[in-house]
Amino acid sequence: MSNDGKKTITLPYSMSVRELANELDTSAVQVIKILMSNGVMANINQQIDFDTAAVVATELGYTPQVQQEEEVKEEETGEVPLWRRVILEEDPAKLVNRPPVITILGHVDHGKTTLLDAIRHTNVAEGEAGGITQHIGAYQVTHKGRLITFLDTPGHAAFTSMRARGAQGADIVVLVVAADDGVQPQTREAANHAKAAKVPIIVALNKIDKLDANPDRVKRQLAEIGLQPDEWEGDTFVVPVSAKTKQGLDDLLETILLVADSMLIKANPKGKCIGTVVEARLEKTTGPMATLLVQNGTLKVGDVVVAGESWGKIKAMFDQRNKRIKEAPPSTPVVIMGLDQLPEAGDLFQVVSNEKEARQIVAERIAQREAKRSAKRATLEELFARFKSGETKELRLILKADVYGSLEPIVNSLEELGKKEKDMLINVLHAETGNITESDVMLAAASEAIILGFNVEADQDVRHLAENEGVSIRIYNIIYRLLEDVEKALKGLLEPEMVEKVIGKAEVLAIFKISKSNVVAGCRVIEGEIRRNASVRVIRNDQVIHTGEVASLKREKDDVREVRAGMEFGIAIKNFNDFKIGDVIECFVMEQFGG
Repeated sequence: MSNDGKKTITLPYSMSVRELANELDTSAVQVIKILMSNGVMANINQQIDFDTAAVVATELGYTPQVQQEEEVKEEETGEVPLWRRVILEEDPAKLVNRPPVITILGHVDHGKTTLLDAIRHTNVAEGEAGGITQHIGAYQVTHKGRLITFLDTPGHAAFTSMRARGAQGADIVVLVVAADDGVQPQTREAANHAKAAKVPIIVALNKIDKLDANPDRVKRQLAEIGLQPDEWEGDTFVVPVSAKTKQGLDDLLETILLVADSMLIKANPKGKCIGTVVEARLEKTTGPMATLLVQNGTLKVGDVVVAGESWGKIKAMFDQRNKRIKEAPPSTPVVIMGLDQLPEAGDLFQVVSNEKEARQIVAERIAQREAKRSAKRATLEELFARFKSGETKELRLILKADVYGSLEPIVNSLEELGKKEKDMLINVLHAETGNITESDVMLAAASEAIILGFNVEADQDVRHLAENEGVSIRIYNIIYRLLEDVEKALKGLLEPEMVEKVIGKAEVLAIFKISKSNVVAGCRVIEGEIRRNASVRVIRNDQVIHTGEVASLKREKDDVREVRAGMEFGIAIKNFNDFKIGDVIECFVMEQFGG
């Protein structure tokens, strides 16, 4: 209790409106009303800083005090990007506002690139000298004297790849939706990726100038995917724009700044320098060139930088106009020269004290990567075990099905299953029709989710990516089996998952007809090994035409158990005689997942 009789309450430096309402033992609606009366527009999930939270607490009869640095660090979870944790460890008195960082996502034909170009060129036309002379994957514009940084990423796959590496460079996502075409599968996917990242979403309703534009229909579709427009008492700003005619661009920039003002977007320009690799390319004359987004501290020429598994001393630094600069404060995108190799987009970078330390950090990261590759991955049963032990609060799922008629009952049944388990939150991050894609895998990797498929496929590239990223894919052809497995896992009764592992490939070089019903293919092993007791599939023109068992395996007339890379051999496959020269025979075994 404070001296004035009010109850003292300790609040963190940053928290969501929902979290503040819980701390103050009041409703989120009441908190939002107080914020609005003080000129702050914030939805239930938006982050607000301590000063803003303190105003609400004071009006409700509390004496607020800021949580100490040590307490904040204890509460931080692994989901918070490293660069944000660095900022939280800074002295709050040294933090200053920085420009918000924006990523534009959306369906492929809805005008993302045109909108980015329109914003960029409108800004130049307003009088900025020089113009933008090179594409660096990120750029800054000025609106009403304030800077806004845009990440020009290829799409939500790149955005999620950054999350998977701990970067999550964007503060706000602008989701572009065409007013004439509405919400499409990629729109839903991009929205789910942004929601999984817990980043505020602003919808840019593009192509509003077209005769067949139907804004109300699109707003209804947005509400159906959980983006309730603000004019319908929702928490998503929907801004009508036309990238073609430049209509509404000022309104969009104004809305971005409005949302940014309701969030904690600060950094310490004099603090530890850390940020994200936006993109990298190899130039013939200068070697590796990397675009970096500074997120805390100030990057300077001469600094020794570690970025992922690359390092180097910055020889030169350029801004978006290809102009040499000596330093870059927070939220500034720059191109640097001096790294020893190309880092990956989404890698975190940091400034270290000397080259010896840089080499040591890189060596440790390479060792960690190798250890992670050989470590057990997160299986469905392991994630449930982590929930039961209190390590995680929810089970995250990504669901892919062949048709919407299958998708809806599965989602509904999973939600019912979640309700039956009092402490279990089943969170379906993304549910869509179609085969499992690399984008699904990256979302799962970033969110520690499991992918469940119904009557769909995952090709070898997707499975290979899942293997590398430690993502579990489970595919079913009977709905009740899928639901049964989830329920069994909840009760700890799930059998270990068996997954397919390709162990070798061979090419058919010749065909020998031994008898009417017995054909042998003469082959050469092109990678791995072919085993007598394994399963095989025959692939022709990238299509699987048969899957079965090995009937016989011979090398120079002798029966053998296996043949290895480079060897020639003869193979007969049970119930299959239709070999053609050029066919690929893929050999695989089933193993316990994570074993």
